[in-house]
Amino acid sequence: MFVRAYLRASTKEQDATRARVQLEDFAREKGFPIAAFYVENESGASLKRPELFRLLGDCSPNDVLLTEQVDRLSRLNEPDWDQLKREIDGRQVRVVALDLPTSHMMLAKVEDQFTGRMFRAINSMMLDMLAAIARKDYEDRRRRQTQGIEKAKATGRYKGRPEDTERNAAIVRMLKAKTSWNDIVKATGCSRSTLLRLSKRLAEAAPVVA
Repeated sequence: MFVRAYLRASTKEQDATRARVQLEDFAREKGFPIAAFYVENESGASLKRPELFRLLGDCSPNDVLLTEQVDRLSRLNEPDWDQLKREIDGRQVRVVALDLPTSHMMLAKVEDQFTGRMFRAINSMMLDMLAAIARKDYEDRRRRQTQGIEKAKATGRYKGRPEDTERNAAIVRMLKAKTSWNDIVKATGCSRSTLLRLSKRLAEAAPVVA
């Protein structure tokens, strides 16, 4: 049995490795070394998480997926969570989360088949409950955020996300140098909508030739 640790943060600005020491301490306490870490900055509300699926692809039956909290694994809606669970169950991977004490028993070697089935059933039920709570928390925060933006717009206080002036200045320089849009996207990570906006701004600022 190998223990594989999954670390996730939602955005590139967040530190996905924040809980690494905590996971290492937990695994050491239980007497299991961590075979590999899988780290990514992707939303837990999306199934598009290449490192998570690389972890599952590397697993053999009875390997452990270790994570800090269930919401690191899933903030998915019900159909996507069901799909992820089928992938986990199909590979016979055991999920252990530090915030789910009942999952810690999945690290124990159980000789009795009935007890093993009971452990798995209890853990599956608890995972479903925490995954549903994590999704509700995600939806509640999104709703509050939307309501706050609408209220700010109504009172004229909404300013949107601050512009990355340093990055945009570099993009403008590349546009002036006739760099292709594909190359600009690769170099800066900007969206095509940002490129379109900056190219329009550049065109408007160009001197008019009589």
